[in-house]
Amino acid sequence: MSLDLSQYIASYPDYPEPGVLFRDISPLLEDGAAYAQATDEIADFARERNVDMVVGPEARGFIVGCPVAYKLGTGFSPARKEGKLPGETQTVTYDLEYGTSSLSLRKNAVKPGQRVLVTDDLLATGGTIEATIELVEKLGGVVAGCAFIIELNELNGSDKLKDYDVLSLLKY
Repeated sequence: MSLDLSQYIASYPDYPEPGVLFRDISPLLEDGAAYAQATDEIADFARERNVDMVVGPEARGFIVGCPVAYKLGTGFSPARKEGKLPGETQTVTYDLEYGTSSLSLRKNAVKPGQRVLVTDDLLATGGTIEATIELVEKLGGVVAGCAFIIELNELNGSDKLKDYDVLSLLKY
């Protein structure tokens, strides 16, 4: 039996600021069957693309990517905020609405030619995922696809991912 995953998304108007409708995946994560279904659907998408590795940005990309990597029998590498990873790293700085941020991957996290699934909980403007993709590609990885639990259509993040296969389980 397939669950309607939209029933496991909470919506909070005016959070974190007035005019924003925050979509929260916490109820989905808190329900074993819903979390398993979301993980399975993303893992199926990744299998069809012969993924060798999963990469997810800090922090909710870990929550989505780790169980997918487990299901696939692949590794997972976290794209972390600059200065949070030991050893040699590759770093990308990207623009936010108000300022900039940086993400880093360990230089040996992705091997040249490795097929990588980039995943996160939510696709909004696409800046974080675009930076994660850039990191994977700078290390020689091939982005085989991108997967999200939620996509916010009105923010047009998918426009930045036109050259990639994208799965969004829910679209708002």
